[in-house]
Amino acid sequence: MPGSIVAGFSVFLAFSALALPAAVVLCGFPAALTLERAFPTTSEGGLGLSQLRERDRVRHRRFLQSSSGVVDFPVEGTYDPYLVGLYFTRVQLGSPPTEFHVQIDTGSDVLWVSCNSCNGCPTSSGLQIPLNFFSPMNSETAKLISCSDQRCALGAQSADSGCSTQNNQCSYTFQYGDGSGTSGYYVSDLMHLETVVGNTLTSNSSASIVFGCSTSQTGDLTKSDRAIDGIFGFGQQGLSVISQLSSQGITPKTFSHCLKGSNGGGGVLVLGEIVEPNIVYSPLVPSQPHYNLYLQSIAVNGQTLAIDPSVFATSSNRGTIVDSGTTLAYLAEEAYDPFVSAITAAVSQSVSPHLSKGIQCYLTTSSVSEIFPTVSLNFAGGASMFLKPEDYLLQQNSNGGAAVWCIGFQKIQGQGITILGDLVLKDKIVVYDLAGQRIGWANYDCSSSISVSTATSNGKSEFVNAGQIGESSSSQNAPYKLIPIIITAFLLHFSACGSFPLSSH
Repeated sequence: MPGSIVAGFSVFLAFSALALPAAVVLCGFPAALTLERAFPTTSEGGLGLSQLRERDRVRHRRFLQSSSGVVDFPVEGTYDPYLVGLYFTRVQLGSPPTEFHVQIDTGSDVLWVSCNSCNGCPTSSGLQIPLNFFSPMNSETAKLISCSDQRCALGAQSADSGCSTQNNQCSYTFQYGDGSGTSGYYVSDLMHLETVVGNTLTSNSSASIVFGCSTSQTGDLTKSDRAIDGIFGFGQQGLSVISQLSSQGITPKTFSHCLKGSNGGGGVLVLGEIVEPNIVYSPLVPSQPHYNLYLQSIAVNGQTLAIDPSVFATSSNRGTIVDSGTTLAYLAEEAYDPFVSAITAAVSQSVSPHLSKGIQCYLTTSSVSEIFPTVSLNFAGGASMFLKPEDYLLQQNSNGGAAVWCIGFQKIQGQGITILGDLVLKDKIVVYDLAGQRIGWANYDCSSSISVSTATSNGKSEFVNAGQIGESSSSQNAPYKLIPIIITAFLLHFSACGSFPLSSH
């Protein structure tokens, strides 16, 4: 099918202490997209492991709140982490278009933005981004979603929805695990899109989507130091934007990311199909609100660890979750100790092991890639994720020729939960194939070209390189259907666009 398209929003992937997603100050539009590091790496004097654990803990309280238990991490430090989502993007909604800064969150489904009648919504942001308020009355194409609209029923999959007996409006309430929340009503309006032909952009289309219009916010969502316009849910339910665009034939129900882990940073986010022959896939656990996989075993240096398979059993509140919004990686308690012991045994002759605040660390004068073993996470379907030492270790500091590296995997006690965050997802193409109900991955240099299927009339796939989109532009018009939405970006150092305020308790 001819053509391809790029959504009219610029993504700003903010990177954590691992040069991975965290939060951002926005600069640049529409296609030479800027990534910015919110937290310096620990070796640069940034956040320590205890602070990163605290940052992840609050996120896990939110996206695991449906479980029967509360995830409880051993926490030290006083850092007040950001509440939701770790990717920023700009979306244009309405007629005439209004631009909003929203965080991409794979742990939720609905796109919502603050509305002009919002109670408790911040009016300024410490992230140095302008805040806007959506006004249905001022958009020529806005339509309120009524209680009888079938799309109102879709909202019930993602939030507590209800109906106003006075005005027949379809409403919603999101309550997050830390006590913060938002409520409002659903609106249908245009999201403005841009087509891409080769390496050129042209702005010529839009799609009607349903999103939330927030009229009330509570808790941390009201704080100006971390204020945003809303949340962009990237989950699987019917009201997620990717589900809506797919149902309209605009893009396949697939998205991918490739996050460069080096200090130079960079990355690509693609809504559409990746053409990469080395990707291996594992099936998603059905009927789960998050991206759950069947982890079966862990091997160090090719030797499978003696871990009872029941440790990785999947149920409503157990299992393995892939979450790009989590900074580190977390192992179920029964798997953590055998994992750390195997790593230590493999390198004890070459390094000086020691404990730092309960975390296993190693003093070494050699390159970790030369002396530490390869780890494989083995999933259902015969898919293995191979981890280099840099995928499970974090450098804490260095002095002369010596450096301290610590295990980046953390222990979750008594929950039977394993969470794979950015520590292991970096330097890989990760594909979320929602239509096929599977997740795939391949080790990849995320600064190199990525082949995406544009289904052009000549049958060729376009090759898109991080940074090429937006270097030239065109006013051409092109037909489109089942197109990839390609978002490319560059990582700049944190100081490029201003400071990032950190809070403490």
